[in-house]
Amino acid sequence: MSMKEADPAMHTAEHLMTGVLVDMFGIGRPFTTHLEKRKSKADYRFDRTLTEEEARTVEARVNELIAADLSVTEEHLSRQEAAQQFDLSRLPDEVGDRIRIVRCGDADACPCSGTHVRSTKECGTFRLTSWTHEEGALRIRFRLERP
Repeated sequence: MSMKEADPAMHTAEHLMTGVLVDMFGIGRPFTTHLEKRKSKADYRFDRTLTEEEARTVEARVNELIAADLSVTEEHLSRQEAAQQFDLSRLPDEVGDRIRIVRCGDADACPCSGTHVRSTKECGTFRLTSWTHEEGALRIRFRLERP
């Protein structure tokens, strides 16, 4: 499943989780993601696993962002402007000179071609289901509980 086809709520939740991880640990964007409607996972370059307390803090902070009902918006920047603010190394060349930036309020912003909800409240309740560390990668599995 490509990012463009990923479930919009799950994709938005991944953005929020990554924003929290960046804020808490200075971690970079995930180098792989597998986003599905029922469950998803994301892999990050990190030197260890999370403690139970850290994982529950990440979960709580993501749920606070969801409850805050943040607007999810997009803007288009020139490649030069985007390169000054974001790492564009994972973008294919065929993206061209206009780069789409997706913003989840002030919680996260990044170049992205996927689909998203209009407001974080549409995500439901975020749950971390497991997290492991192997060969320099932190894998986080998560799901959304929806009404």
